Amino acid sequence: QVQLVEFGGGLVQAGGSLRLSCAASGGTFGTYAMGWFRQAPGKEREFVASTSRSAYSYYTDSVKGRFTISRDNAKNTVYLLMNSLKPEDTAVYYCAANPAPITKATIDPAYWGQGTQVTVSS
Repeated sequence: QVQLVEFGGGLVQAGGSLRLSCAASGGTFGTYAMGWFRQAPGKEREFVASTSRSAYSYYTDSVKGRFTISRDNAKNTVYLLMNSLKPEDTAVYYCAANPAPITKATIDPAYWGQGTQVTVSS
């Protein structure tokens, strides 16, 4: 089974930057689409970004131009670079892996990370 370990969450001031990392083990990393989701208290889980096996990237509208997803297959790691952070970005961020493409319609990725808290202060 694939295991996903996330790190990089924390507290940052509005306008600042943060980079999340997700390291995978137990599978062939290059065969999976990778994505990030987030969930704030009282809100539905939402898709944030994804990258395909061929490094195509897709973003939800609210983060376009601010967030960048990337992957390093040699390190079995996917990243989410978050710039110009806003208080509304505050949420628990989850890494996911899936053998099929990940989109905003994906509700059941094959594997989830444990989540990491991102808090943006005003």
